[in-house]
Amino acid sequence: MKEQISLGPVAGIDGGTPTPSTHSTSQTLPSNEVGKSSRTVAHLLVECLEKEGVRHVFGVPGEEIEDLLFALADSSIAFVPCRHEQGAAFIADVWGRLTGKAGVCLATLGPGATNLLTGVADANFDKAPLVAITGQGGLDRLHHESHQRIDVVRMFESVTKWSSAVYAPEIVPEVVRKAFKLAQLEKPGATHIELGEDVAHQQISKERRPMEPRPVCRSRADEQAVAAALDLLRSARRPLIIAGNGAIRVQASHQLTQLVETQDIPVVATFMGKRAVSDRAAQSLLCIGTGFKDFVREAVDAADLVLTVGYDIAEYAPDRWNPEGDKAIVHIDFRQAEVYTHYDPAVEVIGDIAETLVTFNRHLADKPLALDSG
Repeated sequence: MKEQISLGPVAGIDGGTPTPSTHSTSQTLPSNEVGKSSRTVAHLLVECLEKEGVRHVFGVPGEEIEDLLFALADSSIAFVPCRHEQGAAFIADVWGRLTGKAGVCLATLGPGATNLLTGVADANFDKAPLVAITGQGGLDRLHHESHQRIDVVRMFESVTKWSSAVYAPEIVPEVVRKAFKLAQLEKPGATHIELGEDVAHQQISKERRPMEPRPVCRSRADEQAVAAALDLLRSARRPLIIAGNGAIRVQASHQLTQLVETQDIPVVATFMGKRAVSDRAAQSLLCIGTGFKDFVREAVDAADLVLTVGYDIAEYAPDRWNPEGDKAIVHIDFRQAEVYTHYDPAVEVIGDIAETLVTFNRHLADKPLALDSG
């Protein structure tokens, strides 16, 4: 009996695990019997996904990706069919945001790829790790106008950290490893891989194996920058922390919570920084990000020093909370601050956020801050 891969049910979530819906309009496609005795480039790509720890691929089937679908059917990875490619991209986006591991979405060429675009762009701008995989026509028809042929790689370049096509079978392990490495590297984002149907169908030697994922050590912040930031913090009487997207990492959140509670520093979160410090904490002033002046904005106005932790100016424009551009700011993040009139930090502490906050907590443990009461 042939193995079956379901192409019809709509994805749901049950205890964190995608499950089929109860819709009865499912179709089935036989698994690739040839794949049992031969190994294609599509099988190698799927083996690379397994090596990266991928458990689910979200997408919509299509003719130009059938070899990938057959390879997925022969693997430990579950293909989760979705109603629309955009939905598949958003599911992969949220998967990456919740787990810290890149979510994977799959679509065919042309309209399948364009339908992915919005969800992929959302993941990239919200700093969620995601790897998008799209099919493409054979190389023999890419040099002229042909059915549903568009330059998908170029289309994705503006909304991803990296976008590339697989033009030769032997580069598959490198392409997949680079896609996941860049997607999960701080700050996370989206990457894109294109695989043509002719390349996907080629046979490849079993000697070609996936590359081994290896951890990347994050750099520590410059000691002089840390010292300068601590000097500003010690001289402040009404400091305030703005927690952004980068502060929701587990270790960063723990260290930020310790800093806020032990030094009694008020903290606000952007919409993307929620959960960095519990809203139940006495120091939490909840979220900043409304279009009008509320008590949170008044607290920022009253602050004589603003520490931004993992904050990106796209999360909430600085001209909203620093309209005169005269606030003293300490920028704590994985990357340098964007050049912007209303966001000109006095000190930039660039490096692993959690490690930076560990250093802050260690230095302040013996000599707590002297802040204004009330």
